[in-house]
Amino acid sequence: MTGFRTNDQQGQLRRLYEDMRPQHLYPLWEVLSGLVTPEPVTRAVPAQWRYADVRHHLMRAGDLISAEQAERRVIILENPGLAGESAITPRLYAGLQLVLPGEVAPCHRHSQSALRFVMEGAGAFTAIDGEKAVMSRYDLILTPNWRWHDHGNPSPDPMIWLDGLDIPTVRALDAQFAEKLASAQYAETLPPGTTRRLYGRSLRPLRSPGTGDAVPREPMFHYPYAEWRDALDAMARIEKPDPHVGHALEFRNPATGGSVMPTISAQVRLLPAGFETCARQSTESAVFVVVSGTGEAEIGGETFVLSERDVLVVPTWKPTRWRADGDLVLFGFSDRVVQEKLCLYRECLG
Repeated sequence: MTGFRTNDQQGQLRRLYEDMRPQHLYPLWEVLSGLVTPEPVTRAVPAQWRYADVRHHLMRAGDLISAEQAERRVIILENPGLAGESAITPRLYAGLQLVLPGEVAPCHRHSQSALRFVMEGAGAFTAIDGEKAVMSRYDLILTPNWRWHDHGNPSPDPMIWLDGLDIPTVRALDAQFAEKLASAQYAETLPPGTTRRLYGRSLRPLRSPGTGDAVPREPMFHYPYAEWRDALDAMARIEKPDPHVGHALEFRNPATGGSVMPTISAQVRLLPAGFETCARQSTESAVFVVVSGTGEAEIGGETFVLSERDVLVVPTWKPTRWRADGDLVLFGFSDRVVQEKLCLYRECLG
């Protein structure tokens, strides 16, 4: 509330507010400045999680609870500014999941969209509607919303990946649904890698109307590290890095040409040794994983020293700079696609 008011006016307004309150009525003029702000305001803060620290606790949890008991054995990366909300940003969730040798994380589906970024291990799988994607480190694997999925680890080593979901977004819309399959695993429907071979070469099946199944909304769900890293290296050989993001590529949905999922964007970046970006602000909230290399990130005036498999969060509108000691490779996901669809996305380049 701003502006000079007499004691009599203030007293009458207080009585008005008291009379309104039982009917759940409130004066906009008392809260308008906090609702319509000159710039984005967020309770989320810049933060960093060291992989070794989280892994230590995750392996302890592996000794105490099975994947079947937990359904998903995950340690949540909760933003310090969002205590109790199980969120890394106001619209995104992140956690590290462990599947031990011989375990199966049972089959379910839900209205939330999810991605898996493999942090450790090889040979485990995620199955989507009965088709397995066999995992290797730094692969990106999607589980689009309302698709049956289970995870299994027939390898001799622990398998750990970063889960990224739109849980807070779906929660904000009160659109949560989930369903468990009666059996732990979905029956195999296609050989592993079928959809990647069909859709991963900028091609898709062409069928006459009414004679075949429609192309799924997200037909491809496995983006191997070897392929996306090769594309980044090729980009670095032919052009100079962008001053704000370095060499950067966005993962795309081959059916639509748009973001990999309706509510989550995903990207990778390569910053050459010695390169430092200019400052950049954007309305998106983003989560980054250090794939390789070392350097520093300055987020909202706070400096974070980077090492492999660290996880960082960049909240909305926080000025951010990256500096690479050696070649620095990053994976990131954000809520940018939602903002673009709603005509809200904005950035400021320094």
